[in-house]
Amino acid sequence: MKQRYDVVIIGGGFFGLYISSYLKSLFKDVLLCEEDNDFMQRASYNNQARVHNGYHYPRSFLTALRSRINFPRFTKEFPGCIVNSFTKLYAIPVRFSKITAAQFKIFMKRIGAPITAAPKSFKTLFNPGFIEDVFLVEECAFDPIKLKNCMLERISQTDIAAKVNTKVLKVEQLKTDELSLTIKSPDGVSSVTAKHVFNCTYSQLNCVLKNSRLPVIPLKHEFTEMALIEVPSVLKTLGITVMCGPFFSIMPFPPRNLHTLSHVRYTPHYSWRDTENRCIDSRDQFNRTPKKNKFPQMSKDAQRYLPLIADSKYIDSLWEVKTTLPLSAMNDSRPILFCRHWGLKNFHSIMGGKIDNVYDVVDEIKVMFSKGGLN
Repeated sequence: MKQRYDVVIIGGGFFGLYISSYLKSLFKDVLLCEEDNDFMQRASYNNQARVHNGYHYPRSFLTALRSRINFPRFTKEFPGCIVNSFTKLYAIPVRFSKITAAQFKIFMKRIGAPITAAPKSFKTLFNPGFIEDVFLVEECAFDPIKLKNCMLERISQTDIAAKVNTKVLKVEQLKTDELSLTIKSPDGVSSVTAKHVFNCTYSQLNCVLKNSRLPVIPLKHEFTEMALIEVPSVLKTLGITVMCGPFFSIMPFPPRNLHTLSHVRYTPHYSWRDTENRCIDSRDQFNRTPKKNKFPQMSKDAQRYLPLIADSKYIDSLWEVKTTLPLSAMNDSRPILFCRHWGLKNFHSIMGGKIDNVYDVVDEIKVMFSKGGLN
């Protein structure tokens, strides 16, 4: 590594890769630091691989609308990473749902999301006593491995210094207004300076802040599990979401040729919050937590609505720490977090709740630099 960079990005998930690629168009010397031994190994891989088109957020108009806007941008930019060879169904339960089928249909028309009544052949898959209505929608999945390879190929076309096994321990302000980063790599502990630093470490955002003696951002973390299952042949070409409330979803997971089963009640095993007085290292917490799967509970509850789930076979689980803003628990929103100059000049912390949020982040970065310049 050099001793000085124009900009340093901390975190090599999809957001870190994409933002570093964009910032390379503005700056000459760009450094990307990833703590793991490869990129996109954590939340960028261990997720439902859904490219949202607005259907998932009928209680948050802004989140749904931004998904509708970003959906075509993402699918157009990454066509080789998109999987749309399956039929996507959204089902609305009779009881305990926070919306009715009529409300769901009206909301989707309001944001311009394509929606039609599902044919009888699909509706018969569901328990009629528990499901009010079923809709055909336009949604797709992405392959996180192909997406990683696409981004690494893009990075390789530049001279971005992309480093793995490289952890930023802390960030400090110098008298010159530049930032000093203490970095641990296979070569030992060293320091580099930069004009700008972007903290894109998702569940580790506050660890970087705490180690730098900066204010902690109020965040909620959940230790989560999504079951990887083999579904019966009738369900192999389907993605099904039963919502909106304590329900479940099955989605194709392209890298494993399986489906994920997630459940609002059982996917989160437990949660904690970061506060000024209590900030837990989420990576350490993840490593300490026993991985005892809750597929039996997920399956048993889902069978009430979709009986064929009983014929699924459990294969594995995707474990991760999911991080959201506390407000999201109230309205199921997924806003981007963009904390400009957080405690230090030109030190910015960024977090998005969905993969297509990255466009909203880049738009905000454009605005920030257009107003304040690059210095």
